[in-house]
Amino acid sequence: MAAPPPALSWALPLLAALAGAGGPQSFELPGAPIDNIEVSGGGVLVAGGSCVYELRPELGLRRRVMPATAEQGCGEPPDVRSNLLLAYEESRGVGVVLTGWTQTNGHCEVWEQPTYHLRVNRSEVVSCLPDGSTAGVVFQVANVWYLALAATYSAPPYRSRLKCEPSLSDEATVITVRRVVDLLTKEDLGIIKRKNEPLHFVDALQWGDHFFFPYYKLKAREVNNTEPPSMAVLHQLHSPSEGGLTLKGHVYLECGCRGLIVSSSLVRQDERGWWVGVFRRSRDPEALNDKAWNDTAVCIFGMKEVKEQACALSHFDVVGQSCEARSIKKLPTLIHSGLVVVYGTVVLNQIVLFLGTDDGQLLKTVLNEHMESSCPEVLYEIEEETSIFPKLRLDPVDNNYIYLSSANKVRRIPVANCGRYVSEQECLSAKDPYCGWCSFNQRCTLKENCTRSNSIKDWYNISHAPDKDLEILLSFPGKNQVAVAASISKILTFCVIKIVKPVEVFYENVVLKNSSCFCNLTTAEITDDDCLVLEASLSSSSWNLTQTFQLKNCSQCIHKHECASCKWMRVSPATTCQDSCNATASEEVAAAQKTERISIHSIEPLWISTLGKSEVTVKGENFTRASGIKMILTGMTGCKPEIIKVRNVLNDTQMTFALPPTRKEAKSICIQANGKKCSPPMTLHYVSVPLCFGITPNTSWISGGRKITTIGRNFKVVDRVIISDDQRSNLTVSRYPGNESEYHYLTPSLSHATEGKVVDMMLKVETTFIPCFRLRYHPDPVFINYQLHTELDPDLELKIYKENDNLNISKTEVEVYLSYMNGAQTKKIWFSVQNITKKPDRSTILCKFKREATDKIDFSTVKVFVKLGNFEHEVKPTSSHIYLYVLILLPIIVGVIIVAFVVTRYKSKELTRKQSQQLELLEYEIRKEIREGFAELQMDELDVVDSFGTVPFLDYKHFALRTFFPESGGFASIFSEDVPQSRDQTSKDESFNMLHALICNKNFLVTLIHTLEKQKNFTVKDRCLFASFLTIALQTKLVYLTHILEVLTKDLMEQSSNVQPKLLLRRTESVVEKLLTNWMSVCLSGFLRETIGEPFYLLVTTLNQRINKGPVDAITCKALYTLNEDWLLWQVSEFKTVTVNVIFEKIPENESGDACQTIQVNVLDCDTIGQAKEKSLQAFLNKNGFPYGLQLDEIGLELVSEEQQRELLDIDGSSEVMEDGIRKLNTISHYEISNGATIKVFKKKTNTRSDVDYSDEHCHLILPDSEANKDVKGAGHKGKQKFKVKEMYLTKLLSTKVAIHSVVEKLFRSIWSLPNNKAPVAIKYFFDFLDAQAESKKITDPDVVHIWKTNSLPLRFWVNILKNPQFVFDIKKTSHIDGCLSVIAQAFMDAFSLAEQTLGKEAPTNKLLYAKDIPLYKKEVKAYYKAIRDLPPLTTSEVEEFLTQESKKHENEFNEKVALIEIHRYIVKYYDEIVSKLERERGFEEVQKQLQQVKALFDEKKKCKWL
Repeated sequence: MAAPPPALSWALPLLAALAGAGGPQSFELPGAPIDNIEVSGGGVLVAGGSCVYELRPELGLRRRVMPATAEQGCGEPPDVRSNLLLAYEESRGVGVVLTGWTQTNGHCEVWEQPTYHLRVNRSEVVSCLPDGSTAGVVFQVANVWYLALAATYSAPPYRSRLKCEPSLSDEATVITVRRVVDLLTKEDLGIIKRKNEPLHFVDALQWGDHFFFPYYKLKAREVNNTEPPSMAVLHQLHSPSEGGLTLKGHVYLECGCRGLIVSSSLVRQDERGWWVGVFRRSRDPEALNDKAWNDTAVCIFGMKEVKEQACALSHFDVVGQSCEARSIKKLPTLIHSGLVVVYGTVVLNQIVLFLGTDDGQLLKTVLNEHMESSCPEVLYEIEEETSIFPKLRLDPVDNNYIYLSSANKVRRIPVANCGRYVSEQECLSAKDPYCGWCSFNQRCTLKENCTRSNSIKDWYNISHAPDKDLEILLSFPGKNQVAVAASISKILTFCVIKIVKPVEVFYENVVLKNSSCFCNLTTAEITDDDCLVLEASLSSSSWNLTQTFQLKNCSQCIHKHECASCKWMRVSPATTCQDSCNATASEEVAAAQKTERISIHSIEPLWISTLGKSEVTVKGENFTRASGIKMILTGMTGCKPEIIKVRNVLNDTQMTFALPPTRKEAKSICIQANGKKCSPPMTLHYVSVPLCFGITPNTSWISGGRKITTIGRNFKVVDRVIISDDQRSNLTVSRYPGNESEYHYLTPSLSHATEGKVVDMMLKVETTFIPCFRLRYHPDPVFINYQLHTELDPDLELKIYKENDNLNISKTEVEVYLSYMNGAQTKKIWFSVQNITKKPDRSTILCKFKREATDKIDFSTVKVFVKLGNFEHEVKPTSSHIYLYVLILLPIIVGVIIVAFVVTRYKSKELTRKQSQQLELLEYEIRKEIREGFAELQMDELDVVDSFGTVPFLDYKHFALRTFFPESGGFASIFSEDVPQSRDQTSKDESFNMLHALICNKNFLVTLIHTLEKQKNFTVKDRCLFASFLTIALQTKLVYLTHILEVLTKDLMEQSSNVQPKLLLRRTESVVEKLLTNWMSVCLSGFLRETIGEPFYLLVTTLNQRINKGPVDAITCKALYTLNEDWLLWQVSEFKTVTVNVIFEKIPENESGDACQTIQVNVLDCDTIGQAKEKSLQAFLNKNGFPYGLQLDEIGLELVSEEQQRELLDIDGSSEVMEDGIRKLNTISHYEISNGATIKVFKKKTNTRSDVDYSDEHCHLILPDSEANKDVKGAGHKGKQKFKVKEMYLTKLLSTKVAIHSVVEKLFRSIWSLPNNKAPVAIKYFFDFLDAQAESKKITDPDVVHIWKTNSLPLRFWVNILKNPQFVFDIKKTSHIDGCLSVIAQAFMDAFSLAEQTLGKEAPTNKLLYAKDIPLYKKEVKAYYKAIRDLPPLTTSEVEEFLTQESKKHENEFNEKVALIEIHRYIVKYYDEIVSKLERERGFEEVQKQLQQVKALFDEKKKCKWL
């Protein structure tokens, strides 16, 4: 078959595979290997780790399915795997998946896609044995689906340890037929049992009305097995309505001497069917890695022949007429050392086989019409070299990809590397049916990749190849001569003729004549009753072709050139001389062996890397007497053999060869001389270059000799280990015996190395250096001394003390011996190292030695040595002088201890006395604060101002704008402005009128909103703004706006129901949610003003009063009296109230004002001057009912006394300066103002800096950290420190809550009460709407409706009002007031919550404050909701009448044209998307025209600068 030029034949597939290795699409199972894989109609199913994963065709995860019996979730449970995975599609298009698992006695599940609804779950269906086989196929009869299943239910080796054996009656069952609907076995459907031997089934196949189950006996795994595998054939019963099967018989399948079937595939070619199987020889379990080059093979059997020959029943316990067991014998179509899987398909009427190997290669080969294999191409190589999973599947959506599974990863690999062929001739001569020449791109591509190829003429496949009819012609030009020629005239570059039978003999390039070659045959191989098989291989610059010929009755032709009766024909290697010449062949082989001159004993090495080997040594006999010695390397079937001439004959028994680089595989290697028979073949393993995975240990001492173990792969081909650093390069180390995955060697000595020296470790293979790991050198270990214990006589115990280091020395690395003198001789005792213990200061090596009682040791001559690799050191004993040192130092140490004890005891008493004083002070402070807090809770009353004048309500326009645009204050002024008047007033009004009419089209407006919300850059802020513009534009059409709200809310419910209905309306993420907030604000504005306004304003005023009753820090605004712990001022010292007389002068500008008046004002001695001003102005307002004529920053205070008048300022020259230059604000106590003092208010001449605009360089009550520890000079505790704990002041929160509690409850009950037993129309209407929607959606959970109502009214409207009084009143909200209102709003929302509060001692204070009140509030809220539901439903006319009245109230409130302009801007921004949506929907033709007219009118205005 044609192929690339010979020089690149091995390199190109590797390059193509490596090019594809850049990253195919893949999916990795989390923490478990793949057990099974199957394709369904629209994706891939992968089973593993007790779960099934449904993947998209490109291997993206679509769904994970956990079996009903899974106990631990997805992982890798022991002895659990998936042994059945089938998918099919029912007539109505519903996908069905069958999964079988080894757990629960082999249960099977039937799932319905895409929801994975579990239809059936039945145990004891598949094999429960971890290594047991299960194979099944589904089929349909009379619209009923059946499962034909073969399994190994029982196997003797497992009986003792697994509790999954079936009952005795079912023990021998091997094949069953079941209905998929219940998975039950029935006799009338088919139950087939085996005889004594357990069977292992590989596959289940259907061809026509017959079913095929390839299998082998379990004993075939034994090395000495001779029985071939079999194929069981079943056929359907004649009843058209039943899916039962009956056993026809079995037939043996022979593929050489290979007794195991590894993988199976059915290829359908027109009306014919071919079964392709991978066969393997039995292996010795102890020699699994020593695979022979021909261990596995592919054999192909015709389905028709198998069906006809299957009639024996010897393996099965069935009633019926049996024939003698028959065998179908085939020679291998393809031979390889490690095939594990095959998958066959037909492309352009040619069979293509995809093959997987146990070292991670995916191969592809194409068969010709004679079933001859091309040289397999490497499609992909797995870098980790893990074995391919024995199941390959094509992508069901795109057949140009195949799924490759290995370990826990599945990859999607292209079926062809067409890009490797650079010219049209190469592309077509490759004869890959997937590849063709794309004339448009001038590239070799898959048909689908031929860009702009609308015609088949643009893509030329292999049928257009110039050498598609290429064949080899055979002739006999003279005596003992055979000539071969190509049918197409082409200059040959290579020619090999090989006699296959009766003995293998190679003839290479004997005579080349342009397009033909011939060779002389020796006469020994040909006999009269001959069966001669020749194999010819020819190569040109563009193709490579191999064909096999069988010659009959040709001995006379060859010997005497009488060729009348000689006949030859092209045959498949699998069909040559099956039985006719076995005896003859054996005789000829024996004759050839007698004439053999050279003998081969060994070839070394037999493991080399793909880089080749410069020197392979062959040992044997008679080498100097032979001529024409050559080595013949034969790889996979169909690939050109490599013939290598001897490099050097060293002597009569030894010669060398140089082997070239090639791809990874095991090859047959033999030596041929004198044109005689090749020597018996051996296996030469070409493996990938070595790779290191780990190294232990990764350190060495400088002297070297430490044993290092490197873990990796393919170490058999390593020539040397090299250690290299910056001073010495390529230092070879000595090697210990290892194996393929472990390499042991000793580190060399590096005398020049310093602490932590790092060297590179590399593997040398031929001339290539492969980086492995880095090794770190540390100084040699330091041994301090030893102690030898002889009291355990006769045993000796030795302790050696060593300094701690980073070497992590183990006890197996240490050798310890003791030498002593015995007369004139030196004797040694080798100790056994027991353990090494490490302590913070040193390590101890414990050694022991058992000696005979007769051994006498002179301990005065003892020396102890420690040996680690190349390092050997004598350890010195513990010195006896140390005892003298101890005796001298002991009295000194005792004296020091006594002195230290006395001093410590004295200091301890002093410390205890001081601590007692401090604890007494602390106890006094805590008692005082607790008593004051208790008294305050019981006695304190708040002086609430009953008359606070008129409530300063905002008008409706400002209320609405602050509600609609809480974060966009600029719109308040915009909606108050007039639109510039146009000269063409008619045209101007027309554009707005048309746009207004357009948004009044309900279908258009709903479609517009949905389209905008689907745009990614239409943000949440845009949605809120659009909803507010729409509310203003439809302010006078509230009935229509309400209808829009209904439609959008229903649509939102449809979206939310798919996820979680309780989340409906919780957030503001859509137009309708903001629209609902605005609608509530519009419809409840009257109720808010009439019913809620007064108690709400009372709450805000009361809160202000309470906060100002105690100290307030002017810098941080924290106060002693507050509701929010974050705003609690707990660092306050003692304070007292000071009553002063404040004189308010008459303001010169105010002629009508009253004369001077004096008002008593209560201030605190810790108040700043600015706070005193605020309290003075508030006292004026409370007394007179109107404010003083000047603002806070326009007035000043002046202390009036008999001596002088002094202006009071927050900061002046007398201000106290703290550490770091921070200045403390002046207070009432700073100026020593006492009760009854007089203070005058005057108007400042110049408006200076605001008194409240302070920087970080000022402080008031909260002092800097550095000052907090200084002595506080109080009246009662001069010179003593005051101890402050925040928790001591938490009672102030409670006292504030008690003081305002009645006001809070009044506000709450005004919100959730029904005055005159009548609810606001908007609330009743919307709550009834939510009840109706819940009923229509069949939501029976009352909690869902309660949450909907809570999210729509309290959460969406009332909380917004409670936290923002400036929305309702003309007041300024401080940050402190905001913090307190947040606590009240939280309590308000807790009252509406259904969740039970479980608060502990560590709960936040804002929750604890109202914890006891919440249960009562919850009852009231539920009663409120029930009362609204029990009210008579509103009629449509009542709702519309209310909405119409509200619309009329707000006519001309806003400039609606501004809102229309803003809406138009959004329409223009997303105009194309809106038009596209309208075009896809029906009934919007007229709307599209109106939209175009609106856009044209607004565009015209833009040109005229009206907008």
